[in-house]
Amino acid sequence: MLKKELQIAVEKGVMLPLMEEFYTIQGEGYHTGTAAYFIRVGGCDVGCHWCDVKESWNAELHPPTAIETIVENAKKYANTVVVTGGEPLTWDMGPLTQELKEKDLKVHIETSGAYPLSGTWDWITLSPKKNKLPTQTVYDNANELKVIVYNKHDFIFAEEQAEKVNKNAILFLQPEWSKKEAMTPLIVDYVMNNPKWRVSLQTHKYLNIP
Repeated sequence: MLKKELQIAVEKGVMLPLMEEFYTIQGEGYHTGTAAYFIRVGGCDVGCHWCDVKESWNAELHPPTAIETIVENAKKYANTVVVTGGEPLTWDMGPLTQELKEKDLKVHIETSGAYPLSGTWDWITLSPKKNKLPTQTVYDNANELKVIVYNKHDFIFAEEQAEKVNKNAILFLQPEWSKKEAMTPLIVDYVMNNPKWRVSLQTHKYLNIP
């Protein structure tokens, strides 16, 4: 396929820059501890300095892959598929989620919300970032709000985001991994004083799994 044809296919969402795909245990947020097949899509311009998958940022490093191939791989393993990145909403998620839903798979997304919502989702995890705030469509449809706590100011940011998200979204505070010793006790205290929030941990890292 010619480079221009590949580019058009990616723009239409029928091919996606696939970084990796793997079957594992969901480590964060509401569905912690459940089995899921993860599809990590390349491409992100949000630029979090503490991002633990910076290799996902440059979409050109990851081969455009037909969504039919991605779906065939996913259906072999799990009933639930989690689309993550990078920032998956950089791309049109409509074709991929349609194919996944046709295979009777539950489809989740983990997103910063920096781009308008596309695709059909059973669960939307919004993890907003200060340098590129979420679009209204993601605030309106998020099932959970997961704010990463790197420093004390992030508690203020978390409350600002909680005001913007829909009233049904479940609220989580999660320590950034490199700051977990310092931030986890602060998060515990904060949740005990503000019980609308819950604690999320990166349990997959404690379990030493992907």
